[in-house]
Amino acid sequence: MTTATTATTATTATTATTATTPNGTVGAPGAGPVTDPAAERLRRWRLVLGGEGGGDGTGCALGGTDVAMDRTLEALYGSGPGPGSGQGAGGGRPAAGLGGSAPQIARWLGDIRTYFPTSVVQVMQRDAIDRLGLSALLLEPEMLEAVEADVHLVGTLLSLNKVMPETTKETARAVVRKVVEDLEKRLTNRTRATLAGALDRSARISRPRHRDIDWDRTIRANLKNYLPEYGTVVPERLIGYGRAAQSVKKEVILCIDQSGSMAASVVYASVFGAVLASMRSLDTRLVVFDTAVVDLTDQLSDPVDVLFGTQLGGGTDINRALAYCQSRITRPAETVVVLISDLYEGGIRNEMLKRVAAMKAAGVRFVTLLALSDEGAPAYDRDHAAALAALGAPAFACTPDLFPEVMAAALEKRPLPVPESFAPHGGSGAAG
Repeated sequence: MTTATTATTATTATTATTATTPNGTVGAPGAGPVTDPAAERLRRWRLVLGGEGGGDGTGCALGGTDVAMDRTLEALYGSGPGPGSGQGAGGGRPAAGLGGSAPQIARWLGDIRTYFPTSVVQVMQRDAIDRLGLSALLLEPEMLEAVEADVHLVGTLLSLNKVMPETTKETARAVVRKVVEDLEKRLTNRTRATLAGALDRSARISRPRHRDIDWDRTIRANLKNYLPEYGTVVPERLIGYGRAAQSVKKEVILCIDQSGSMAASVVYASVFGAVLASMRSLDTRLVVFDTAVVDLTDQLSDPVDVLFGTQLGGGTDINRALAYCQSRITRPAETVVVLISDLYEGGIRNEMLKRVAAMKAAGVRFVTLLALSDEGAPAYDRDHAAALAALGAPAFACTPDLFPEVMAAALEKRPLPVPESFAPHGGSGAAG
């Protein structure tokens, strides 16, 4: 019996494509029609559980494509202590295993793309890297060309960057660029639209010249001053358009923890950094750190260059990184600092908190994201998260889809959209 939960996910997702034939029977690709829904459930359990000849207890024999599908699952989830060990997960039935053979792994990568949808292929690839230690094979161009690229694969490639042979780097950059371009297509338009609106609103002035008056907002703001006898509104408060296009109005500093657990966050933050840098009304700086600090602002025109400028892994010195960011702030009241870190501080804790307090006292809007990814929050230092929340700097995990809203709220100095699950660490976000 396989032990990985992902095996269940992969099998269920694939068997969900089972079609109903014109005569009302249920069919699976290559497996022939299944006339009984109960038999179809057994078939699915058989694929989930594994086992030769129905020895798993279902009594269901596989045929056609199901046999090949089962073999690909068995090679990954049926292996025991190590690659090609020949023992099942619990020391039971033999497993095919992927062994150390590059041609065999290349065939397996091709098989999973044949039998499973892209989302499942990506999960199985990550499991193969984690369970069977296949990271070294990603140093071979042939392997990179065979894999399905996603954010997690990019993180793995970046962690291997320093040991990657020159023959592989060009292929690796192509893989990373494909993922980055897909993310940019998904995230750019919404981010720009959301932040442009926030910048426009935050730039409006209360003592405008006549030609700069925003009459719609002025009328709405003064409806309480309506005089029915005269049929008019007395505009006690004038609201005008700012001239954000004439000069940089806001500064944003993205300070990114590049420890190994933050790989997906580094990828997303690099893409968002490039998007923010493309907006004329923002002055964007991107800083990555472990125990050292590297300013990658001059590479923001190409997020792929940013990513290959990072070095995933190593220790963490948040205090040193914040000291560098603090030294680059020129207009505190117009600056937003976004720290993206799991807060496992290897530097001086009290100094880190003092720096955050000092920046906030100067007028900086400080935001802490425990993760910027689709998976939610990883393990993080809850004591540090609570300490930051006590300073009015809520710490919470953020999905890429929520990030534009978080930035818009920070730029407008209004309450942050802190997820409810993080309310104990940040309250409503109003103080952040």
